[in-house]
Amino acid sequence: MLGFQGLAQPSPMMGDALNAGLRFLEVLCLGCETCQTVDLTIVRRPKETTPVHELERWMRCKPCSQMRGFPYKRSRLVALRPTPISAQHPRSTWDPGER
Repeated sequence: MLGFQGLAQPSPMMGDALNAGLRFLEVLCLGCETCQTVDLTIVRRPKETTPVHELERWMRCKPCSQMRGFPYKRSRLVALRPTPISAQHPRSTWDPGER
């Protein structure tokens, strides 16, 4: 997802990502540029049959939703990660460099 700078499709099933040790999904809000992580273990979807890219339609930015007064969704899936975003583990960056 991060390397191709495009759509998150195709993506692994949630169960496959969890088995690989990638417990967190990094999501970027296109409205306020906030980057957050979602714990895949608490998502209430079937883990064996739900691809990670299908979660994009249910992601809502909390700051944008509070500012607008209704659930606001305009997000982009960035990467699967083993750890949440913190000071020791900053958000993912990708520099395409020269091609």
